[in-house]
This record gives sequence, C-alpha cells and structure tokens, in this order.
Amino acid sequence: MTWEPVIGLEIHAQLATETKLFCGCAVRAGAAPNTLVCPVCLGLPGALPVLNGKAVDLAILAALALGCRVEAVSVFARKNYFYPDLPKGYQISQYDRPLATGGALEWSEGGRVTRVGLVRAHLEEDAGKSLHDGFPDSDRHSYVDFNRSGVPLVEIVTRPDLRSAASAASFFERLRDILVEIGACLGNLEEGHLRCDANVSLRRAGDAALGAPVEIKNLNSFRYLERALDYEIARQASVLDGGGRVVRETRLFDEAAGRTAAMRGKELAHDYRYFPEPDLPPLAIAAERIDAARSRLPELPDARRARLTTAYGLSEYDARQVAATPALARFFEEVATRSGRPKAAANWITGEVARHLKAADARNASPGVTAEALADLIAIVDEGTISVSVAKQVLEKMWGTGRGAAEIVEAEGLTRIGDRAALEAVVRRVVAENPKPLAQFRAGKGLVFGFFVGQVMKATRGQADPVLVDELLRRELGGGA
Repeated sequence: MTWEPVIGLEIHAQLATETKLFCGCAVRAGAAPNTLVCPVCLGLPGALPVLNGKAVDLAILAALALGCRVEAVSVFARKNYFYPDLPKGYQISQYDRPLATGGALEWSEGGRVTRVGLVRAHLEEDAGKSLHDGFPDSDRHSYVDFNRSGVPLVEIVTRPDLRSAASAASFFERLRDILVEIGACLGNLEEGHLRCDANVSLRRAGDAALGAPVEIKNLNSFRYLERALDYEIARQASVLDGGGRVVRETRLFDEAAGRTAAMRGKELAHDYRYFPEPDLPPLAIAAERIDAARSRLPELPDARRARLTTAYGLSEYDARQVAATPALARFFEEVATRSGRPKAAANWITGEVARHLKAADARNASPGVTAEALADLIAIVDEGTISVSVAKQVLEKMWGTGRGAAEIVEAEGLTRIGDRAALEAVVRRVVAENPKPLAQFRAGKGLVFGFFVGQVMKATRGQADPVLVDELLRRELGGGA
C-alpha cells in the first residue's frame, strides 16, 4: 500500500516586545526563576489583564506579511486546562474569532512551487515552564518557573497542505525568516522564540479522506521537525501495513533516540471549554492601524531572493545565501555593482565572508570589509595580479583592519609569479624531491598530478600562475596518465 502523509503545523512565535501580553513584567531570557512575575501573570485573585498594544501591532504585521485578512473585531477566550505551569488554570487565547484568518506562504525550490494555506493567526499568552531535571531531588520533585507565563505569542495555524517532512521543515524555516525580517519575532529557536506542533496523518494515495491525526508537540528546531515527522510517518505506515489502527494522540520527540513516544490522548476543542474572556473587551482594530502596519512591511525574504535571482542571474542556493538578511543583500548588491561580477561577489560572500562571520559567531553582523574593498579584491584577482588562494589570505588581513587589497599585496610581495624561468626551477625541484609520487604518476595514477600542483603552490605561497604551473609540470613529468 502507498501512503500519503498529510501534515499541518501550529507555530507559536514569541512576539518581540519588552513586556508581557497583559502586564508590565519584563520579557527577558536568562533571568533567575520566578523573578519576572506579578499578580497578573501569576493569576492571583483580583488581578486584571491589560492588553499590550505593541504585541497587537506586531501580530498585525505578521498577519499582513503572510497575506492574512486582519479582522476588524477579534475576541479573547479562556482556554481551560490544568497543568502545574499554568497558574490561572486557563490560558488567555483567541478561539472562534481570531485576530486574522486566511493567507498563505508560497515559495519555489528546485523549480517546484509549494503553497501552504493558513487557517488563522491569533494572539495568546504563553504558559510557564516545568523543570524536571537539574536539581538534587529531580528524581522526586519537579519545579516551575513562571517567568514565561504571560509572554505574548502569535500562533500561526496552517492548512494540512504539506506532504513531506522536508517541506514542513522548509515552511518552518521560511516562516521564521519572515517573522525575523519584519521585526515581529527575534527568532532564536534555542531560547524558545519559536516552537512548532506538527499534526500528521496518513491516507491511501489518491484518497480524499484523512487518517487519524497524531500531534507531535514542542519542536524547536527545523532539523528536529523533519526528523520527528520522518519517524512518525514511517511508524504510522508500519502500523497500517500491519493491519493496525493509528491512535489519535499527542506524542513527544526524543532527540537523542530519534523517535516519538506517546505523551497523552489528543484533546479536541471542546475539551478546553472555551468561553469569552470576561476581563477583556473585544479587540477592535481600526482600518488606519492596519494600513499603518502595511506601510511598514519591508521586502520579504522570498521576494528578495526572487529579485536577486532574476536581476543578477544567481542560482537559488546563492540567492538564498546572500539574501539571508537585508544588510547582507545590500552588501552583495553593492559589491556586484562595483565589481561588475555578481557571480564572483556571490562566491566570496557565500564562501569566505560567511566563514569569517560564522567564526566570529556574528552571522547577523556587518562584514569586516567594505563593499568597495571586496570589489577591489575581486578586480585584482580578475586582473591576474594574485591567485584566488592568495586572495583568501589577503582577505584575512583586510578583515577588520581597514587595509585595502592593493596595499597588502604590494607591502607583502604577494603578486602572482609568472616568471617562467623561476617557476621551472621550482617545478624541477618539487619533482626531484618526490620520486615515489613521480613513479605512481608515470605508472598511470593521474590523480597524483594534483599532489605536484599542490607542492608547487605551497613552495610559492600560492603565488604561482596556475596555468603556467600546469604547463611546466606536464612537461617535466613526461609520460603517465
């Protein structure tokens, strides 16, 4: 039997506010447990919620970026359930009248267009955090930190339009890019800024009816989402192939074991006994407020990637890399324009520039060279003054120092060696010092030729003209592969 996965995602994104959704407590990672709390977020009797306007504006911005329709009136509701980390015994969310409805995220990858429809985007407060490990008595007790209680979230719910684990991971990553781009979410997955619940079922290929859905909770990594779904799809297929029945339930993903495990039965909406929040009036949003948010929308990541691909002839991969942030995209465009070599500019930015930023753990920082300086380096390589390998050394010396490529090349004598007589002497010495590789080459092992090239380049600090080195080596080595 051929089974088709049907996947829908519920993504909780922490909104980038300084204070919580219904009180003035600070939103800050790393604070001592239970220090960022007050009567409102602890649910103490008589404490009343006051809505954070900044959270509303960020949620509107997110909804517009995803093509949703922002509703003129939405209603907060109480979602009732009993967990130790939920101090009120209910969570303030939105149910039948959410902030925004509809919308979609569409992208092209490998020549194939994927479109994932959205059901809704709504505001809700986060719960606290139960701590089960790391204490001397963790074998007997759990602890609760309420610092996250009341932190503002926007929950984005997709339609069941995804058909593979890889597509689900790609959607999650692209959604993160958009939310970070517009400033709605900081996007740090390690700190829990984004968490994903995945619903997956299998059906016979070609059938319209859906199978029993299984929910996988609290995935905070693109890779974990893909791995969890791959495992769950295989598990459900095995159950169905064996004549069994998939149980509707909620499962957790064990990252170390690479498998999902049953957590509890899957709740339905009526299990939460939703009813309108009596302490908050309906949220009315004026058209002017929506228009103001729309005017603040920047160029979104997929649109930027598409534009760079068309305007500069980049591959999908290169466009995705150089368009990772607006600042990096601007840097690329300036280097490409100044050098007249967009492909070379992309190669340097996705290669050496990215490596330097990663080494400094500063992937969102500005490059340590100006666009003009990198364009000058590209020009020097194009002129044949230095080789690419030497240019990499030059960039090392340029990074963060303000020194130009031409200055470094001249000061350190790095100009490409094109003197035939001088290179002939180096080639003869390298061949003479390596009789065993010479014998291997002449016996037909052609790959050994690369060894000799490497030795000549090493002897000349990478400054030898590679075309001339190739010619002289082939003549010196004589017969062989």
